[in-house]
Parts: sequence; C-alpha cells; structure tokens
Amino acid sequence: MQPGPASVLAAVHAAPASEIRNALTADLYLSRGTLVLRRGMRRHTLYLEEFTHRLAADWLTYRHRRWPTSVNPHLLVTQKTALDPDHPAVARNTMKLNPVLPKGCTLDRLRQDRILDEAFATGDPLKLMRLFGLTEDPGKLPR
Repeated sequence: MQPGPASVLAAVHAAPASEIRNALTADLYLSRGTLVLRRGMRRHTLYLEEFTHRLAADWLTYRHRRWPTSVNPHLLVTQKTALDPDHPAVARNTMKLNPVLPKGCTLDRLRQDRILDEAFATGDPLKLMRLFGLTEDPGKLPR
C-alpha cells in the first residue's frame, strides 16, 4: 500500500497536520515542484523532492477521477468533503486514520521525528528554522 500525501508531507517535510488539512490545491505548483503552506499571515514553501512530487501528481489525478465535479479548494478531500457545498477541510479524525502508519503513530509524531532526525544530522538550528519554517517564539510554532 502506498503512503498518502498527508503521511509523506509529515514524514519528509515535517509539515504539521493542521497545515496539511488546510492546504489548498491552488497552493500546489507541480510545474515548480512546490507546495505553499499557510501559517496565519505567513507562508512556508515546501520544495517537493521527486517522490513527494510524484505522489502529489498521482493524488490530483486520483482526486479528479474520483470526484470530477468537486470544487472543494482543499488539497485533501474525502468522499464526504469532496462534494460538500460548504467546502470543508477533512476532519481531524480522518487525518488520524492512516492505514500505512504503524499503530499509535500519528502525523505529529512523524513530524517530530523528522525534525529530530535533521537536528541530529546537522546540529544547525538556523537550517532547521529555514527548512521547516520554525520560529524562535514557541507561541508561533505551527501545530
């Protein structure tokens, strides 16, 4: 079974689950290989490597085939949200239901592990801040 876009964004790019839930299809630029995540008034650009880029392209193809009339602007949709006229983001509980992840593993735990792995590899706090869009103010850390 192939991992979904949410688990890859958390594991590779350390994207917070809340930002993955609220990502918009308009912020995915396959031609540039980027995904812009919204963080309040700020934006954080993810530069997609080959695997994530291919997975995102496959997801958009699947989404269009499965729900061709969906106008929901969110990147991730479900059977329930794809055709909902209110255009909601996927539910938080839906993000927790990931058949690819081991039992008890969450997207936030994947994100934490990715940040820790990079911290051990580089030891450069400025690189971590730039790479993952972290701030020095704990109150502004993406959740």
